[in-house]
Amino acid sequence: MDTTEPTLHKFDVIEAESVVVRFSGDSGDGMQLTGTQFTDTTAFLGKDLSTFPEFPAEIRAPAGTLAGVSGFQVHFGSKEIFTAGDTYDVLVAMNAAALGNDLKNLKKGGIIITNTAGFDQKNLRLAEYPEGVNPLEDGSLANYQVYKIDVTRLTKDALKDMGLSNKDIERSKNMFVLGVLYWMFDQSPDYTLTFIKEKFSKNPLIAEANIKALKAGLNYGDTTEIFTTRFKINHSNLPTGTYRSITGNHATAIALVAASEKSGLPLFLGSYPITPASDVLHELSKYKEFRVRSFQAEDEIAAVCSAIGASYGGSLAVTSTSGPGMSLKTEAMGLALMLELPLVVLNIQRGGPSTGLPTKTEQSDLLQAMYGRHGESPLPVLASNSPADCFYTVYEACKIAAEHMTPVIVLNDGYIANGSEPWRFPTEEDLEPISVSFTTETNNKDGVFLPYKRDEKLSRPWVKPGTKGLEHRIGGLERENETGDISYEAENHEIMVKLRAAKIEKIADYIPLQTIDTGKENAKVCILGWGSTYGSIKSVSLDLIKEGYDVAHIHLRYLNPFPKNLGELLSGFETILIPEMNNGQLIRLIRDKYLLPAIGLNKIKGLPFTTLEIREKVLELLNK
Repeated sequence: MDTTEPTLHKFDVIEAESVVVRFSGDSGDGMQLTGTQFTDTTAFLGKDLSTFPEFPAEIRAPAGTLAGVSGFQVHFGSKEIFTAGDTYDVLVAMNAAALGNDLKNLKKGGIIITNTAGFDQKNLRLAEYPEGVNPLEDGSLANYQVYKIDVTRLTKDALKDMGLSNKDIERSKNMFVLGVLYWMFDQSPDYTLTFIKEKFSKNPLIAEANIKALKAGLNYGDTTEIFTTRFKINHSNLPTGTYRSITGNHATAIALVAASEKSGLPLFLGSYPITPASDVLHELSKYKEFRVRSFQAEDEIAAVCSAIGASYGGSLAVTSTSGPGMSLKTEAMGLALMLELPLVVLNIQRGGPSTGLPTKTEQSDLLQAMYGRHGESPLPVLASNSPADCFYTVYEACKIAAEHMTPVIVLNDGYIANGSEPWRFPTEEDLEPISVSFTTETNNKDGVFLPYKRDEKLSRPWVKPGTKGLEHRIGGLERENETGDISYEAENHEIMVKLRAAKIEKIADYIPLQTIDTGKENAKVCILGWGSTYGSIKSVSLDLIKEGYDVAHIHLRYLNPFPKNLGELLSGFETILIPEMNNGQLIRLIRDKYLLPAIGLNKIKGLPFTTLEIREKVLELLNK
């Protein structure tokens, strides 16, 4: 009998505050699902995180090409996480194109996990490597830890006796990789095992195949001797509470349902599918039991007009789209403004103009939201700063729309719409009430109802059609003040234009004063941001303050009207820097309103700011 004990698998355990992992491969390699499962498990195990999914622009990009690379980036750890990370610690490259596309962002000494089957001559040629060059064999990756795994063959070996087609077996290889990553980061696979059983409950053979592939990856990590590194990352010190992992689009949908419940209004979404806004429509279609009606219209114009009709009938009305759809909705938004009806317009921004970069992020629609309608037509504009913040911003937009009788525009973007983070969700008691009252009695002594008679907010009454004795006319033509009769009188038109503008400006009396997010008043440099630049600016501000620099960070949710104290607050800083993923839009508004010599930092590459890009600019200003 051989009593010799087996040799133990030896490896270094790296204790880290945070790690960035990038999953990269063809669209058909399941990188989005793999990244999402890794993210959900990480959140379930109590770590803070931020993610950045990246999709090819083409629906069917050629497999194996650089244009077809699909990536999912997750930054997680025990410290507070604000961005998906500038560079990666671990890169999972399922083929040569994935490596060629993402290697530039991998840290020196970082880990590369490859599927060697994706580095054959065909894949190398499609990825545009020179003839005869294979990065896995030519020594060009000497500065990295490279683990070459034939994932395709190992997955086939694990599933060979199941009677599945080669296509079904190939689809399971992402689960093998996920198992390897669970081993590397010492994470339980239980969450994913439950997910697989539920997702494929009607196809138990496919469920079993995915489970086998996942466990095969775990066992491979446990038994192979190629790995020299394993990570240990502690739980995050997030405030105590119940969390869920949430994307911006899902948070938006939940906010709309919550606003419907709190206001007592049925919810209606009129929408037309468009990247990256479609998930709002998909998600809301699941909430029919909450008096939610989601309508997929034949085009963008029909979508917004259906929502206006729903608002006229007494619903909390919403329409969702991206930049090109906003262009098409413009005339109808002007109609909603003239009708003075509540309407929430969600613009999930993407790279433009025209079809532009449909799967890439951008902040290029702020000036469109401010000025992109004919005539004098100001509307409230709000912007979310993170996936979780989409809930609070959209809820606030619903409140403003209903309580001030106006359309409201919410600017999210692809980065936070598709990205995710842990969300400590509120209870119903935590949410501010949304006060809605429909007029049921005449508001005039002589008994004639005045549909444009205004209250202290300068808002007109909301009347459900068919209310006895309150028959009235509203429409797109200019109205006479108070009576609502059609009027072409010059003096009246000027009065009405100024009244509508004053109503929007008066909303500033009902929103919070602006606060400093990080740092103190009168700092040498204030970084002023809006939207999804929040995470990068926050990270830079915290780091620079820790290093002793005099820096502050202000982030805007309310872009029209601005908070009443914003001008006074900004005037106390020596220098104002405004980073934007556009060619300079907020900076125009700030210079115009407050006459402050703000400095712009602009990026128009379809990618979010890295912390390094902002840090270098701030240091340049500090050292002047």
